[in-house]
Amino acid sequence: MSKIGFIGLGIMGRPMAGHLLDAGHELVSVKRGKLDATLADKGLSEVASPRAVAEASEVIITMVPDTPDVEDVLFGEDGVIEGLKPGTLVIDMSSIAPLATQEFARRIHEAGGEYVDAPVSGGEGGAINAALTIMVGATEEGFKRALPLLEVMGKTITHIGGHGAGQTCKVANQIVVALTIEAVSEGLLFASKAGADVAKVRESLLGGLAQSKILDVHGERMIQRTFDPGFRIRLHQKDLNLALEGARGLNLALPGTANAQQLFQSCAALGGSDWDHAGIVRALEALADHEIGQ
Repeated sequence: MSKIGFIGLGIMGRPMAGHLLDAGHELVSVKRGKLDATLADKGLSEVASPRAVAEASEVIITMVPDTPDVEDVLFGEDGVIEGLKPGTLVIDMSSIAPLATQEFARRIHEAGGEYVDAPVSGGEGGAINAALTIMVGATEEGFKRALPLLEVMGKTITHIGGHGAGQTCKVANQIVVALTIEAVSEGLLFASKAGADVAKVRESLLGGLAQSKILDVHGERMIQRTFDPGFRIRLHQKDLNLALEGARGLNLALPGTANAQQLFQSCAALGGSDWDHAGIVRALEALADHEIGQ
């Protein structure tokens, strides 16, 4: 069993850490207000800083919102690198910039550690059910070391390539997810405005070529009007920013991605930055002056 430092006990990180504790690993995290009672009961302990987490751990997992957050945890004041022991495995499961990931990996390797980027897809449900898709960028050795831990939290685990490749795959994933949510929104909105029973339309579509997990899960959210976040719009905006910035550097046009980003921005203007990303339908509803199900 490993001594694991887990930094980032949010919507996703909390159940992921719980699975590691259930598997018998020792976990320590950074003190951030009141300790989660469920994790505390399972044995999670807390220390004062990322540096102290590194000093107490042989594996460190980060699951924080954005590139600057990872940089601060790893290299900021009292950061992980200040307490990093030789041979420590650092697994970043956040969704951040691929180029920054490559630089972070270089700095961790120079300090004597092993770096793995392992962003995830599957949302809160995937985290709770240990069914995440995990996209890995690492050396062969890093992947072999990380795999037993990743298997505790995920179901589909793919070694994409070297450092940054996992993050590149995650950006591609977020493009596909955003555009599919938009497509489901437009289809259901069209059916509703035309007077069809939108619940029956969704049921029918689930049996045909349009079937998708997004139509299943997020289509239901749209119909039931349940937009409490599994994955927040502001975080998907961050990921699409990574896509569009990367595309600019590659001299690549991503018009659908740009349009989805504008719809997310419309949601933000409506006060919906913290809606679930299925809430993109609300931007389209505002344009149509029609709400699904009316």
